[in-house]
Amino acid sequence: MAKTTGKAARAKVKQADREPAARPAITPAPVSEETVTMADTNTTEFTDTVKQSAEQVQARAKAAYEKLQAYAGEMTEATKGNVEAMVQSGRILGAGVQDLARTEVEAAKDAFETVTADLKAMAAVKSPTELFKLQGEIARRNFDAAVARASKNAEVSMKLVNDAFAPISTRMSLAAERFTNAA
Repeated sequence: MAKTTGKAARAKVKQADREPAARPAITPAPVSEETVTMADTNTTEFTDTVKQSAEQVQARAKAAYEKLQAYAGEMTEATKGNVEAMVQSGRILGAGVQDLARTEVEAAKDAFETVTADLKAMAAVKSPTELFKLQGEIARRNFDAAVARASKNAEVSMKLVNDAFAPISTRMSLAAERFTNAA
């Protein structure tokens, strides 16, 4: 008999470790007809529950999407209306400022003509008494004209501001009404 060396013995052990051990055979339990019917019923119930849940989720998602679409449409319309109100307000303000500027240019021309006439009148004065009298009349007339112009400019400016702000005010009232109705 031949002697096995340590290497050969270890090789046999390693090979034995690699070989799978025989497993005991598992025999399935017999399945009865009742067990199959119960499994089919449970599966059907589970499937129905999942389908119903999916349908509910889908219906809720669709409703939320429709609400979001409606809200987005309302916001778009509101924004469009706000922009239109701002544009209209700007047009009114621009036209009013042009009218004010035109009026002021005309007033400056009239003032220049008045000053020219006053200077001619002062040049024609023959005595200091006449000069003082003329200066008093000119000062009174200029003061009255300044007060009248300031009053007229204040009136025109207030009307312009009210007219220019009217479209924006209307939009703000509409927004407040929508907010009140939504709450």
